[in-house]
Amino acid sequence: MKLFRPLLLAAFVAAVRLFATAPEDPTAQLAEMRKLADGLRPQSGKVMLHGGLAELNLPNEFRFLNADDTATVLSKIWRNPKSDSLLGMIVPAGFDPIDDETWAVVVSYEEDGYVNDDDAAKIDYAELMAKMKVGAREANEERQKEGFVPIEIVGWAATPRYDAAAHKLYWAKEIKFGDEATHTLNYNIRMLGRRGVLVLNVVAGMPQLADVEKATPALLAMVDFQPGHRYADFNADTDKTATYGIAALVAGGVAAKTGLLKALWLGILAFKKFIILGLIALAGSAKKIWDWIRGRAATEPSVATATPPSDQRPPTA
Repeated sequence: MKLFRPLLLAAFVAAVRLFATAPEDPTAQLAEMRKLADGLRPQSGKVMLHGGLAELNLPNEFRFLNADDTATVLSKIWRNPKSDSLLGMIVPAGFDPIDDETWAVVVSYEEDGYVNDDDAAKIDYAELMAKMKVGAREANEERQKEGFVPIEIVGWAATPRYDAAAHKLYWAKEIKFGDEATHTLNYNIRMLGRRGVLVLNVVAGMPQLADVEKATPALLAMVDFQPGHRYADFNADTDKTATYGIAALVAGGVAAKTGLLKALWLGILAFKKFIILGLIALAGSAKKIWDWIRGRAATEPSVATATPPSDQRPPTA
């Protein structure tokens, strides 16, 4: 839990500011989150996606939340912007959205057309990363105008890998949001189909990278397009072809200022969920922690990098 202490403290301060004028006390808000979490209805076994587009075959260690439950987690519990385009969420068995070490995989579908994979073996991923870093820096002015903190793409957390036989691609970027000490894991899985791409975005922090990497083979294996929607079913005479290839799919439009917000909004989810840690701290021992923060403020340049004494550390979930 040492990795989470700086983030917990920063989240606590954010929670104090966010909920200082709220009519409900933090304990009541946390209780409401628990009620919402207990009301989730995870599915197991086989689950059909998007009216027969694809099928999930969930192993015992995973569950699926439908679109409504996914909206509850993302918007009502993790306090993120609403989205109507999500199909659902794959979660580990025993998933608790209030647990600070939890992670999830948000599933959506982009019907942009058939993505030609001819460039897959020719991509220089070091060069692509360099271009994405530049694009992200150039886009920060636009991000800040929209009210978002600036971002920095630190580098690859997992270099892109493409299975040409299964037409499945995955990669991960390490991203820093603003001055946050704990970086965000932007882990992506893409499955190419006849008319579009199944998008699986992992909501997690960098400390969960090992868990996500371990689960990736199972995630890749559990999702497949149904007959008629598969990559091999493409008909060049009748079907639409996407205007981008594998390289642009990985870049996610990061090099374009107008594309950055859409490309990385799920990455932002990984940070936003940690506001819950602040609520837990606030509900558990607010006065003690706040007195400690005020006492250290005069000597510490940044509360996000401070570590309290062992007998005064904020409680964890």
